[in-house]
Amino acid sequence: MKTSLLFSTLLFSVYVSSSFAQEALPEKVPAPAGATVTEEKILLGKTLYFDPRLSKDGTISCNSCHNVMAGGDDNRSFSAGVGAKLGGRSAPTVWNSAFMSVQFWDGRAASLEEQAKGPLTNPVEMAMTDHNLVISRIKNIPGYKALFDKAFGKNSKIDIDNVVKAIAAYERTLITPNARFDLYIKGDKKALREEEIKGFELMKTTGCFACHSGANFAGPTLPIGTGFYMKFPTFPGSAYDTKYDLMKDMGRFDVTKKDEDKHLWRVPTLRNIALTAPYFHNGSVAHLDEAVRVMAKTQLNKDLSKKEVQSIVAFLKTLTGERPVQTMPILPSTDATTLTP
Repeated sequence: MKTSLLFSTLLFSVYVSSSFAQEALPEKVPAPAGATVTEEKILLGKTLYFDPRLSKDGTISCNSCHNVMAGGDDNRSFSAGVGAKLGGRSAPTVWNSAFMSVQFWDGRAASLEEQAKGPLTNPVEMAMTDHNLVISRIKNIPGYKALFDKAFGKNSKIDIDNVVKAIAAYERTLITPNARFDLYIKGDKKALREEEIKGFELMKTTGCFACHSGANFAGPTLPIGTGFYMKFPTFPGSAYDTKYDLMKDMGRFDVTKKDEDKHLWRVPTLRNIALTAPYFHNGSVAHLDEAVRVMAKTQLNKDLSKKEVQSIVAFLKTLTGERPVQTMPILPSTDATTLTP
């Protein structure tokens, strides 16, 4: 058996036989060695995150697809980029993405820093020709120099590495603690209602936590750059395969070109799931209750009753955390000119 599939299978076995202990969201956010977070770096990263001038025609920012004023995504099956071009996968939420050990549905980016480089030059997203053009655009906005100097030191480089370090620093503040489940697991047994607790217990006995374990409900804590993947569907052949076009996208295979990685996906977080419809990598399922039914059948080969689905959905809604208040940054201006076509 190949390494990646074996690794996932072994982890699956460990978690099936575990006590299914879930955790509250940690206060400390993981980061690569040497990654420092300062208020100045966060401010710069936030400004870059919201600035649509980092796209070819000045219409798309990071926030366009990962809206921090909402669920951290755009509630679309496929995001619209420059020229209204559509991507091939649904935008994952940016909330709590700092707790994911790899980024993107297929895990092709090892860190938030690496992830931030991708959309800038993706032709169906922000569509800049290359990173040099991104940096040229930023350098031609005078106010950015002072922001970079405050974030990285006087006369610091304005380069792609510092750009993504700043964006990642901001993204590591996008954490949603104190979900009602967190309060419950910390000892407040009144934080969840009876049906929600029943849904929690059902997720244990049904097997959902074999994959959606850990504090982020996205698998075990792993080193940054080491992904936790599962086949989707694990049990192909149900009517859902065709109904929701589950077999079209080959998942991680597109990155590795290894046969064992066909239909292998990074396990997504369940936190704030009530805010992030539509569901799955292709955004094919509009409603959370249907997503629960699909997952039970395709991943566990189980058919849930209407009441069981209702209880599980009730529990999943307790994973909506407190989103830190976001304010729109004032973007540095250009002087009596425009930089975009």
